[in-house]
Amino acid sequence: MRLSNQQCAAYREKGFVLLPECFSLEEVELMRSQLDLVFSEGGPGLVIEKDGTVIRSVYGSHRTNKVFGQLVRHPKVLEPAVQLLKSDVYVYQFKINAKRAFVGDVWEWHQDFIFWRNEDGLRSPRILSVAIFLDEVTEFNGPMLLIPGSHKEGMIDVTARDTELADHYQEDGEDLDRRNWISNLTADLKYSLVRDDIARLVRRYGIEAPKGPAGSVLFFDGNIAHASSNNISPFDRVVSLVTFNSIENLPVEVENPRPEFLVSRDFSPVIPIQEGAFFS
Repeated sequence: MRLSNQQCAAYREKGFVLLPECFSLEEVELMRSQLDLVFSEGGPGLVIEKDGTVIRSVYGSHRTNKVFGQLVRHPKVLEPAVQLLKSDVYVYQFKINAKRAFVGDVWEWHQDFIFWRNEDGLRSPRILSVAIFLDEVTEFNGPMLLIPGSHKEGMIDVTARDTELADHYQEDGEDLDRRNWISNLTADLKYSLVRDDIARLVRRYGIEAPKGPAGSVLFFDGNIAHASSNNISPFDRVVSLVTFNSIENLPVEVENPRPEFLVSRDFSPVIPIQEGAFFS
């Protein structure tokens, strides 16, 4: 599935493009049928909200779950990514953001690329993310807010926040490793944009909140400023996200690389499946 010239132009200008109802209801239900299994598996890729009980996100499920493993190869997400990045791509990251009814917490204003550059050694923002709506996204359930055109400003360098993490992290072994990267994924993000920069960007570009039925797909640039508020509604807002990186933009080695389930080091180009194979 290829984007039209108009859709490509919108992506270049605004830093994102929304494809409403891209996946059928049957395809959405297939993905939704896997959520309880994925969320119950636990493991290091599971991130919990501040209350210590509610699931915030789970990372790397495409490596262990057949349906999500096929999703990252689906032509509806893969072919536009190849088209926009103008090269073959590999899966840089896969996650599912739960944003549960009443309790889903904020994602502060940020750009994604600064995390990938500083933590993973990524050289260039030749990278994008694809959000697949597994629930209807409305104005009520914490939609993603984007500042259209902000990607054209490039990466805004911010000072890393010295986040306060849970006391149970020990100064050795896996707990210390987790402490090194968990602040990239929680409500208190390590590289949040400062208020003055947000205000300046919004004055210049405004804010948009792409909304749509389940099955809609949002492609967005690695440098676009974005956030989402608490979900205080009675409606879940579950979204799966695939980040594709150009195979011509491989990261350099870093001293303390984040784990494989969080940032893939398999640089093999993704091979698309046939659309009918999604149900096989």
